[in-house]
Amino acid sequence: MTHQLFIAGQWRDAEGGATFEVENPATGETLATVADASAADGRAALDAAVAAQADWARTAPRDRGEILRRAFEIITERTDELAEQMTAEMGKPVSESKAEIAYGAEFFRWFAEESVRIAGRHSVAPNGATRLLTLKQPVGPCLMITPWNFPLAMGTRKIGPAIAAGCTMVVKPASLTPLTMLTLGEILTEAGLPDGVLNIVTTKSTGEVMEPIIRDPRLRKLTFTGSTEVGRTLIEQAAEGVLRVSMELGGNAPFLVFEDADLEKAVDGAMLAKMRNIGEACTAANRFIVHESLAEEFSRRFAERMEQAEVGPLVEAKQRDKVAELVDDAKEHGAQVLTGGEVPAGAGYFYPPTVLTGVPTEARVWREEIFGPVAPIFTFTDDDEALRMANDTEFGLVAYAFTQSYSRAIKVYEGLETGMVGINQGVVSNPAAPFGGMKASGFGREGGDEGIEEYLETKYVGLAP
Repeated sequence: MTHQLFIAGQWRDAEGGATFEVENPATGETLATVADASAADGRAALDAAVAAQADWARTAPRDRGEILRRAFEIITERTDELAEQMTAEMGKPVSESKAEIAYGAEFFRWFAEESVRIAGRHSVAPNGATRLLTLKQPVGPCLMITPWNFPLAMGTRKIGPAIAAGCTMVVKPASLTPLTMLTLGEILTEAGLPDGVLNIVTTKSTGEVMEPIIRDPRLRKLTFTGSTEVGRTLIEQAAEGVLRVSMELGGNAPFLVFEDADLEKAVDGAMLAKMRNIGEACTAANRFIVHESLAEEFSRRFAERMEQAEVGPLVEAKQRDKVAELVDDAKEHGAQVLTGGEVPAGAGYFYPPTVLTGVPTEARVWREEIFGPVAPIFTFTDDDEALRMANDTEFGLVAYAFTQSYSRAIKVYEGLETGMVGINQGVVSNPAAPFGGMKASGFGREGGDEGIEEYLETKYVGLAP
């Protein structure tokens, strides 16, 4: 059976019956066949979103919220089924898939509650002559391009606020992991989402299919999660239509361990920050910057924990090859391997949890996002040097810091050039908090009170009494 496109509330084949295969990264074998959309299919999806926009914007906020609430409940009830599907197409252990499903579903519950809190304001003009009204209205049809590493959560944290705000959507999931998003389309239909509000287009020809949609004057917003390189291209394309744009791009997260850190908590935090999603996360700790007095002991304890970690395969051969290449480059620059560091024999795209010490900043792992279970450890001598090292990157998504000093924590989180900071914790993602970065890690926020604002326009009305 071929998994079809979802357009205007109908499941349909791609133009000409074109398809592509989805691979199981644990075995390298074909998992499913999926419709491969053309530019004409993409245009049909936008047509459906445009046609549905006016009625959807007029739908009562409570009704929009109830749809999200029902979808949250269905996802929660189907956790086991969804987890098996996610693990099969993406490779993460089932326990991690279940954790993502709980996290992703929570965006629907959060924005179900936000839908009824969209509010404007009223005031008297300073001269008393008029009344000043502001109101919030939906941006309009949105294009959402989601990545492969969190097949559910990266969709729900875009779809949730769009539904709550009254926007229609075209969603393009990653071709490596499209199955979870297609299932999400079924769930939202079951929850009562009207035809045309959500349209799902799967394709291997992303540029050819998405660029005409981005350049169509009827589209009003583009949101993308993925690499900075692709994000820059999409921003250029979006400039033609002066689209509302939100971008969650690459990361190079520093993990700082100061000399007064609780070492046991720091190692626990390091495992969470590094190994969530097998390291295939933009929030994954990429550079471990440890005070020289603790580096040896931290590295030893961390390596022992990494050796015990349960890991699945990386998502594809290309991703595993890149991770191996980065490790080899670090070794060539003089890094020592405490554990891991070699591609194992056998089927699937596995790479072992790896800890590197004595890594110079000339190695590529200092500059490049690893996206795998590899932890390079660097050292520093004082707080100022630690901050300089942490900020020595074009990226600015998230940083982690472990210290027992309140004053140092303030200095650190104020000095870090990142959109998110975890102090004494290795996970910062939370549907109730704004997720997003600075510098080349993008702009805009997803989640929290700020998340729904990305899908709303502010209109001012001057009203004579």
